Amino acid sequence: MTQTFSKILIANRGEIACRIIRTARDMGIATVAVYSDADALSLHVEMADESVHIGPSPAADSYLLADRIIAAAQQTGAQAIHPGYGFLSENPDFVEAVQAAGLAFIGPSAQAIRAMGLKDAAKDLMLQAGVPVVPGYQGDSQDPAFLADEAERIGYPVLIKARAGGGGKGMRKVDRPEDFADALASARREGQGAFADPHVLIEKYITTPRHIEVQVFGDSHGQVVHLFERDCSLQRRHQKVIEEAPAPGMTDDVRRAMTDAAVKAAQAIDYTGAGTIEFIADGSGPLRADGFWFMEMNTRLQVEHPVTEAITGVDLVEWQIRVAAGEPLPLRQEDLSITGHAFEARLYAEDPANGFLPATGKLEYLSFSARARNDTGVRSGDTISPFYDPMIAKIITHGPDRNSARTSLASALRETHVVGTVSNAAFLAALTDHAGFAAGQFDTGLIERDQAQLVTTDDPSGLHIAIAAYAALGIDPSAPHGGWRLWGNAAHELTVLHDGAPLACRLTVLPDGRASLFLDGQSIADLRNISFDGVAFSARTGTTQAQVDASVRLAHRDAALLISVLTEGSTREFLLPDPRSGSAALVDTSDSVVAPMTGMIVALNVTVGDRVAEGARLGVMEAMKMETALIAPRAGTVAEVLCAAGDAVEGGSILVNLEAEATA
Repeated sequence: MTQTFSKILIANRGEIACRIIRTARDMGIATVAVYSDADALSLHVEMADESVHIGPSPAADSYLLADRIIAAAQQTGAQAIHPGYGFLSENPDFVEAVQAAGLAFIGPSAQAIRAMGLKDAAKDLMLQAGVPVVPGYQGDSQDPAFLADEAERIGYPVLIKARAGGGGKGMRKVDRPEDFADALASARREGQGAFADPHVLIEKYITTPRHIEVQVFGDSHGQVVHLFERDCSLQRRHQKVIEEAPAPGMTDDVRRAMTDAAVKAAQAIDYTGAGTIEFIADGSGPLRADGFWFMEMNTRLQVEHPVTEAITGVDLVEWQIRVAAGEPLPLRQEDLSITGHAFEARLYAEDPANGFLPATGKLEYLSFSARARNDTGVRSGDTISPFYDPMIAKIITHGPDRNSARTSLASALRETHVVGTVSNAAFLAALTDHAGFAAGQFDTGLIERDQAQLVTTDDPSGLHIAIAAYAALGIDPSAPHGGWRLWGNAAHELTVLHDGAPLACRLTVLPDGRASLFLDGQSIADLRNISFDGVAFSARTGTTQAQVDASVRLAHRDAALLISVLTEGSTREFLLPDPRSGSAALVDTSDSVVAPMTGMIVALNVTVGDRVAEGARLGVMEAMKMETALIAPRAGTVAEVLCAAGDAVEGGSILVNLEAEATA
């Protein structure tokens, strides 16, 4: 007999919580949100029918507390709990606690999660089921010397992986034996911090790997189907960046072999609900039916599930809810087919030019392109906090073929305007246009190999600078005779900063409203027919009278005026500091090591008086479950150490000062 849910609780936050609420609303199901202190005013709380506060901002004190989440469900009369992804979504103890409380868990059984939850045990199980697996060591011994010997036996390069890991955490590629010990210690530390489990396994690193996964779905009536494959090979730090479906170069024979293996894997554990079987494939040539191996299973909904929804027309969250309520799968395997091509790009608050360090800050403004599906959990005015994953949104496009979907994605990314925190939008757009990716010829090493060209930022155009200067001066183009002066034309001089470099600008405004920008005495832009309402800027420029449209946002940062200009498919940010304020934008920190983000110091390797080389590793800090090395900006002697291991530090704070260099 089918159980009907009238109300479900979502044990998550952000984008995925909002995503689940939308489907539940379409199904006529009421929703309950849970939230921490940091999320009290968040979008998912606003969207839900009810909300319950569950604790302080750190996830360990809120979203990871099973008893509080279950109590919230009971308190509000919810009949089921949807875990989303991350947090408690793959915790079998949580599943059992939910069911013991008389509630339904919208996901697989605790038994299935346990079977696949530890990568070493999962590989053994897949071997027994006849699914090919990557060569490696997944035994019990964790002695560093023994593991180093195993790495030598397997052959470098190898991949160290936290057995309880996910999302690239606790994973380190090692190319040389002399780097193994440090990589092992770091992977263990990250595994302990993220999953409370330092146990690792070692795998052979496939030198030209492609990451291809198969979406599977099972019900409680013994049916298992697949919804085809996704290619997730564009990665950095072992985390997915852009995903697509179907996989480029996939043939019918290879698809059949891979999806058959995936279904076999799910059947081996009597799987119910949404799951993903992840394979590593040899990308050195065309895909082969004997050239892929099982990596792991994710016993939950994947972040990249929208690309599968786009090509199949299936709402995977709706399927999850129906299957958890005891219904059979809505479609049989023969009813499923692929239509067109889809991409998803993960828009993050992070700095690609600075090692993809996660960023925090207030989203002064956020707008998306109408040509894409934009799944997000934030809006203008929200804050990207240091407590959770810094995802801003998922940008999803679908087209009749790969190239049309890809070009739509590139355009959508260039029309996305993020103000107040750094983002990877420009990097994603450059990646989408990469020649190898455009041709469908790539592997998981593409970003690492070509990172320099992908993160290169062109200097701002004259148009960017002219619009920024115009906006910074607060000129009203509708004011009559705004450019009239008794002696000559109205001229305004100002110096703005772009990436820390000063730009000495002179903006001349004529009585008829035209404006000309001079940079270092050279004319670089002429504008006419200007319209500006404080947000939308339009004008004609140049001898061809080309129409220019821009999105402009003004905000404040470190006592300076921030001017963000989106035009010509790219965003540039400028600062207009107040010289009287001691703005951080004007401070030289070349003698200092500054915290790149808000987080915790987990290791410190120097003391006052130590002599360090340029690029030396002075310590390690952790934020958003990722470790970042603290690097000496130059050679010198340590003058001050302003932190200690275990300290929580704010982004931008000075951690170590070097002695000032003597001047001739």
